[in-house]
Amino acid sequence: MPFTRTILAGTSAMAILLAAGAASAQTQIQWWHAMGGELGEKTAAVAAGFNATQDAYEVVPVYRGNYTETMTAAIAAFRANEQPHIVQVFEVGTATMMAARGAIYPVYELMQEHADGFDQSAYLPSVVGYYADSEGNMLSMPFNSSTPVMYYNKAAFEAAGLDPEMPPKTWNELVEASRKIIESGAATCGFTTGWQSWVQLENFSAYHDVPFATLDNGFDGLETEFAFNSDVHVRHVSNMKDWADEGVFKYGGRRSDSAPLFYSGECAIYMNSSAAQAGVDANTDFEVGVAMLPYYDDVPGAPQNSIIGGATLWVLQGHDAEEYEGVAAFFQYLSQPEVQAQWHQDTGYLPITQAAFELSQEQGFYAENPGTDVSVRQMTLNEPTGNSRGLRLGNFVQIRDVINEELELVWSGQKSPQEALDAAVERGNSLLRQFESDNS
Repeated sequence: MPFTRTILAGTSAMAILLAAGAASAQTQIQWWHAMGGELGEKTAAVAAGFNATQDAYEVVPVYRGNYTETMTAAIAAFRANEQPHIVQVFEVGTATMMAARGAIYPVYELMQEHADGFDQSAYLPSVVGYYADSEGNMLSMPFNSSTPVMYYNKAAFEAAGLDPEMPPKTWNELVEASRKIIESGAATCGFTTGWQSWVQLENFSAYHDVPFATLDNGFDGLETEFAFNSDVHVRHVSNMKDWADEGVFKYGGRRSDSAPLFYSGECAIYMNSSAAQAGVDANTDFEVGVAMLPYYDDVPGAPQNSIIGGATLWVLQGHDAEEYEGVAAFFQYLSQPEVQAQWHQDTGYLPITQAAFELSQEQGFYAENPGTDVSVRQMTLNEPTGNSRGLRLGNFVQIRDVINEELELVWSGQKSPQEALDAAVERGNSLLRQFESDNS
């Protein structure tokens, strides 16, 4: 018996060594991302799904902090020649990544050289267009694209005598509904917003078909200048200040810090990313409706269409051809309708391929989950114009901080809306000129 145990132990050890050898033979693909919490778990599941389909490559997802931290870390790693294969970069980093000519491996080139049958036309034009060059070639792989929507507390609407199936469409309707809800005692605040620059200025501009910046918001050249201090923008920020003073609007922070105001029932309406759906579902104990963003119905062309947020996957130069074969295989996996549909349904991000949207329809997802198609309908409401295609502006990470600083001075009463927006435009233009100088 002792002899038998020894043989078995040796056999087990040999099996472990062989398994370890097989694992080490896999080509590892490093994927740096900014998805924390529940979204981080979903991201890890995507990588695990790909790894389970084959044994030649292993995608290793690594969380590197928020979007800004992840992009900054990848840039530093590239300079040290320690870069990952794939890095997730949010939409406002697009111009910065495009300017890093020697650092990025354009996705359309990657797929032409390392994949068969990749069809760029399968992706929604409103998504691809944001991340394409002037010839329409895809520079990065769409992954988690979102657009802001309006979440609302159906119980609060009902308690105030409002129809919970008829959410407000215009800003005037939203404010009137908010006042009725506050008067009824169903909530103490009408609405709050996440990502105030993205929702209340960037998307506000696109939705009302007014320029956020000149030269088609930067798509037509580096010499762009900001235009978000127009009469329409000043009117909106002035209204928001008045609503804040009245208690209809409550500011909760620069990113998604305002979410608890909605989760707790304090505010009846919450504007933020369609990808906030998972957090809303997990943290509320009342029925939530989802609707399109409000608009001013006296602004010609409104509502036009909203623009995307979220991020794409950029491929960095400096690795072996065999490793890029693995990156291309992973991107082909991501393009499968079943994978895209599952990601969309699990997270609230847009189904970035037409096939994934149609599959979600066939599966009955939208019928069973009313409101989950709002983001797609809002994005495709009208053919995008030069004002509603998106933004391509250098140094925009820093510029968003400038916009946030100036808006906070409005909410605190230290500046008028006109003064704050004028200052944000002036300071933002200086950062645009700096970007031009750095990349000329």
